[in-house]
Amino acid sequence: MPGTKEIRLNAFAMNCVGHINHGLWTHPRDRSTDYTSLRYWTDLAQTLERGLFDGIFLADIVGVYDVYGGNVDVTLRESIQLPVNDPLLLVPAMAAVTRNLGFGVTVNVNVEHPYTFARRLSTLDHLTDGRIGWNIVTGYLDSAARAVGQDALAEHDSRYDRAEDYLALARKLWETSWEDGAVRRDRAGRVYADPAKLHRVHHDGPFYRSEGYHLSEPSPQRTPVIYQAGSSGRGLRFAAAEAECVFIAASDKARARSLSRQLRAAVADAGRHPDDVKIFVGISVVADETETLARERHADYLAYASPEAGLAHFSASTGIDFSGYELDEPIAYSGSNAIQSATSLARDRQLTKRQLLSELALGGRYASIVGDGGQVADELASWIDEGEIDGFNLTRTVVPESFETFVQHVVPQLQERGRYKTAYTPGTLRNKLFGKGDRRSAALSATAFA
Repeated sequence: MPGTKEIRLNAFAMNCVGHINHGLWTHPRDRSTDYTSLRYWTDLAQTLERGLFDGIFLADIVGVYDVYGGNVDVTLRESIQLPVNDPLLLVPAMAAVTRNLGFGVTVNVNVEHPYTFARRLSTLDHLTDGRIGWNIVTGYLDSAARAVGQDALAEHDSRYDRAEDYLALARKLWETSWEDGAVRRDRAGRVYADPAKLHRVHHDGPFYRSEGYHLSEPSPQRTPVIYQAGSSGRGLRFAAAEAECVFIAASDKARARSLSRQLRAAVADAGRHPDDVKIFVGISVVADETETLARERHADYLAYASPEAGLAHFSASTGIDFSGYELDEPIAYSGSNAIQSATSLARDRQLTKRQLLSELALGGRYASIVGDGGQVADELASWIDEGEIDGFNLTRTVVPESFETFVQHVVPQLQERGRYKTAYTPGTLRNKLFGKGDRRSAALSATAFA
């Protein structure tokens, strides 16, 4: 019996020229070099909302990719996430031209103290009417650690220990500083907020200390929707305990199914319901009116792509300098302090440099689907059913047309199959995703001030 699960969909983007599928900024129809323009982002937001996308997932890094060749030469020539601008500053502009589109923003916990960061996200949650999510990342670049004054990147598992402490403080600020009903806006009585319902937060954790009031009044969601993308052992435990949306890396449906089952089992072990998380897989799609036209479009894109740029990006993800290997030389996939899931996937398959270059033809390491709208829709549904996932982070190729063609050709076919919404659910991002209200946990809301 065909599946009926409604497919969730984010656009996967970044405030830079080259994100995942590298080299395509050279395509004559690509507009990614306009990334510094507000119009670029507001147009994209309106396209995504027209296609009923759940959100735009904004990646970010604070370092540079300097592993490949031991320098940033290829990174700069191909603009591999360099230059890169702040993702959070895009949100108000995109929110102003949309009503339902969600915003998942990536912020590294090593960059800013949680006290001030909590205010920034509360501000965005206010300005978006509750459409903000936070993708918690712990960093994987030594260059980023050095840039913020550290000697080197901390050990992999300890970075998650820090993230737990960071989130614990932020959540105290969001959930416990202001009681429900604290804000009265009583003009006649000259009481904007009730002092008896505002509480000082005390936090003395292993990494962060704080004593103070949350500076923002309660936003629609209080705690933003929590995104996370770790699938290492330690990352999995963190996701199971804290995340609401999890981004996994899977090159095929079998691996997606294996990772999904591991994650949902870990979620249950953490005392939550397995369906308390939505699981997303990265995917690249090239669609057109017919399969022939789609394959012609794909071949056109390939002519402008840069496999070497994709390999340089992958070098940073794994911590391995692939520039020093011959095409068919065995690669020493040793333990990594970078992205462990990326390293383990390549190690398990024993990929050579030649194979990596082939798979990174468009620069990315995600599965790709090429076809007409119906073919793409069927394959996406198959990933949902066989991979036991909930949705996709759709990578960009040539922008904006890769998203425009998806909305034009694929969305109607998904709707026709009953696998995609025909209208947005009212309310905040959390309510749209889960249908259980605006707050992360009713129990937390009830006990926060006990």
